[in-house]
Amino acid sequence: MAKAEILAGVCGFRTTVRAWPADDGQIALQIESECAAVCKLAAELTRVDPYREFSWRGEGPLTARLASRYLTHPACPVPSGIIKAVEVAAGLALPADAMIKVSRSDD
Repeated sequence: MAKAEILAGVCGFRTTVRAWPADDGQIALQIESECAAVCKLAAELTRVDPYREFSWRGEGPLTARLASRYLTHPACPVPSGIIKAVEVAAGLALPADAMIKVSRSDD
């Protein structure tokens, strides 16, 4: 099982993603979040094909398509965190932290 803990930023919402291989080759997902929009995404995003999730070819990742339907902020890091967990659960990536550090300067 892979687990991603996502702190979305200024909204302060936390999301936890658990991903594991299902018997049919897909990746099963359990997504828990303090964000109502992510909870709506989670209700529909319960299984994915890992090979579709890590490519923009064809229709692109189901995670990204559903995120555009349910999430209001395109910069939300939750979809990326979901895809990272899927990749690790499928053995397509090694578990490693990712980070986006945002600052402002008046220079």
